[in-house]
Amino acid sequence: MLKKEKVEFVIKTLEELYPEIPIPLDHTDPYTLLIAVLLSAQSTDVRVNQITPLLFAKARTPEDMVKLSVEQIRDIIRPVGLSPMKSKGIHGLSKILLAKHGGKVPQNYEDLESLPAVGHKTAAVVLSQAFGIPAFPVDTHIHRLLYRWGFSNGKNVTQTERDAKRLFPEEKWNDLHLQIIWYGREYSPARGWNIKKDPITLKIGRRPLVRKALEKLNS
Repeated sequence: MLKKEKVEFVIKTLEELYPEIPIPLDHTDPYTLLIAVLLSAQSTDVRVNQITPLLFAKARTPEDMVKLSVEQIRDIIRPVGLSPMKSKGIHGLSKILLAKHGGKVPQNYEDLESLPAVGHKTAAVVLSQAFGIPAFPVDTHIHRLLYRWGFSNGKNVTQTERDAKRLFPEEKWNDLHLQIIWYGREYSPARGWNIKKDPITLKIGRRPLVRKALEKLNS
């Protein structure tokens, strides 16, 4: 199967599986999404969705957030992990949004990535999910699957993002990055992977990887 045919197969399969695509992190506007994505670093969406209602009950705008101390924020978000760094980031970025952006979340990479604790992936998620700007945020699921499917070399997420943007049509990026995440969780996880229940990888995946997975399953 040619790579173009593989790409078309992935798009078609994911559209059939996920015609409606839920957003993993609960939020109500660009600011609450930015905070939720920041909190999700090295944590789970489930845990973040348990904690953000507690935080947003006290502060769901930059104006309210800066009224809390870093220590108060840290006490609330402690269960998601990395709370010292994340609490400083949340407080610091809220001050910058008020001082430089009129309290609004900026809609470009440069300004987003200049905010404390906001990296490229967080910026990409906000641009994509809050503003509909084409982006292809790469998380562990996307990084793993693009390698399994033979679309990227798996060396680093920067290369995976470049490969994804090169292979997939730009108008599909925002849907695809979410569809691949859901697919990775449901059909192609890192642990407990059953290749026979992973229709995309079984059909188009790297042949040595597929053979090894089948042998392990049948052993």
